[in-house]
Amino acid sequence: MTDYDGIDLELGRAHTARMYDYFLGGVTNFEADRQAAGEALAAMPWLRKSAQANRAFVHRSTRALAQAGFTQFLDIGTGIPTSPNLHEIAQEVDPAARVVYVDNDRIVLAHARALLVGTEQGRTAYVEAEATDPKAVLDSAELHDTLDLNQPVALSLNALLHFIPDSLGAYEIVEQYKAALPSGSALVMSHATADYAPAEWERVVATYRAAGTPAQVRTLQEFARFFEGWDTIAPGRVSCTKWRPDAATEPFSDIECSVYAGVALKP
Repeated sequence: MTDYDGIDLELGRAHTARMYDYFLGGVTNFEADRQAAGEALAAMPWLRKSAQANRAFVHRSTRALAQAGFTQFLDIGTGIPTSPNLHEIAQEVDPAARVVYVDNDRIVLAHARALLVGTEQGRTAYVEAEATDPKAVLDSAELHDTLDLNQPVALSLNALLHFIPDSLGAYEIVEQYKAALPSGSALVMSHATADYAPAEWERVVATYRAAGTPAQVRTLQEFARFFEGWDTIAPGRVSCTKWRPDAATEPFSDIECSVYAGVALKP
């Protein structure tokens, strides 16, 4: 298989991060990824719109927090860094913003090394660790060299938790990350839901599980549980396309979006 810096990119096997890149119109995907993505699209034809709506929420929420004064961002479950990525949005507002990306996948790491380039004034770092191992993430030298955990941090868990089922302790994992951050920090989350299209999402989840990827979509009530103890800011926990839409926001329906989103602050 083709490799990058000694890492086998497994181009003959579909990879969820590259599939998502394909849904977003990126270029870091290959035939096996496109074939698997096609099967998911056959199960839910508007899945590409869902990915795009989620990505747009990431852009809007990052920009809103940067404009509110946040200068530190911890993005867990980065995936392929399809441009514009989180650090590009944050550093566009404040060139001195510092961003740490976390992913456990060496394939993603290989692409990230080539694509993640920040401003000279700011910092951009990458931590190779399991999102399901908060201690490894929070104790990493790269994180502590880049972020000051005594100051507010915007924690992004976007399009991640639907790949961490309850059996892996999703809620307990999120609570460990929340507990490590100081007052004034932010939690930014988006999560796939079957509330609007249960039959279609059942087929999509089955497609991912068949490919060896754990998956669990959640209801609005289940999504809201991740924010317990923190103060959700307006407009609350809503369909991602309804979270502070701007002139560039595509008017996707709740069904087409099928993703809940929210931002909360730690008291």
